[in-house]
Amino acid sequence: MVPKPGRLAARVRSTLHPEGFHGSAERSGFFEGWYVKLVSADQRHRWAVIPGVFLGLDGGDEAFVQVLDGASGQSWYQRYDRSEFRARDDSFDVTVGPNRFTAQGLILDVPDAGLRGQVRFTDPMDSWPVRLWAPGVMGWYAWMPFLECYHGVISFNHGLAGTLERDSEPVPFDGGRGYLEKDWGRAFPAAYVWMQTNHFAQPGTCLTASVALIPWLRGEFRGFIVGVRHEGELHQFATHTGARTTWLDIDDDHVGWSLRSRRGATLDLVAERTRGGLLHAPVRTQMHRRVEETLDARVAVRLADPTGRVLLEDTGYCAGLEVHGDLDRLLATR
Repeated sequence: MVPKPGRLAARVRSTLHPEGFHGSAERSGFFEGWYVKLVSADQRHRWAVIPGVFLGLDGGDEAFVQVLDGASGQSWYQRYDRSEFRARDDSFDVTVGPNRFTAQGLILDVPDAGLRGQVRFTDPMDSWPVRLWAPGVMGWYAWMPFLECYHGVISFNHGLAGTLERDSEPVPFDGGRGYLEKDWGRAFPAAYVWMQTNHFAQPGTCLTASVALIPWLRGEFRGFIVGVRHEGELHQFATHTGARTTWLDIDDDHVGWSLRSRRGATLDLVAERTRGGLLHAPVRTQMHRRVEETLDARVAVRLADPTGRVLLEDTGYCAGLEVHGDLDRLLATR
């Protein structure tokens, strides 16, 4: 079935703007959420704020703002009526009730979390490159109209300024660092690992990495996306770039992962698992599958070029980490 011209044009436009809203033409069975990470200069305050919208299969539509306090592990889910959600499809500009999120910063008023205030982004967004043949982090897979879940990286690393109040106590973010990504589609994968940190010894270095079960036609495969932003260069290891996983191991304490690019560059990751807070994640019928996420993990990173020369060997702190779902199936699938 060929999409109507208007719907096809809207899909092309949204695919070329991963940061924008992709649900304008959706009526049911759809979610979209933007993940806004805030870490103070002294790393004592670590927060994730997630605005989004969920359209159920049989009603139950809602907008939301989720909040995770990475220091305490507490989390909150503030519901709003669907009518209180607004977002542009060509830029990062999202409003949920009294909360506003743009490329310039965020304004918060989340009563359930006792959190309010304003934080500015002091640097331009440093997004994953968008090209016609590879529009963002998913590469050519972004053009596939039948995937279960899509992903975008809006900013690897940017400065913060401003103050939030948590139950009237100030939470300062002047000189802090931020990160911004998003997901949209029908549901989260049945199993996945996600990790992210931009707190390395060298400012500007950032890691974002995920591996998941991807439904494909009548089967599934283990797809992955990894980006290391270091010294102004983005090192990509992904299914769509021809990279491959040479080792993946998950136990109660660690996630170990080694990758090799098509040209022979290597990347070794070891993430330490720590307890976190519970966030809501989408399944096809509801927004309330509970997923544990921490903002207190550490990830050891070793990146080497095809000649074996080490480009980066460091540990990232204040790392976000999620390990969820049927992990045996994830490890067994290729």
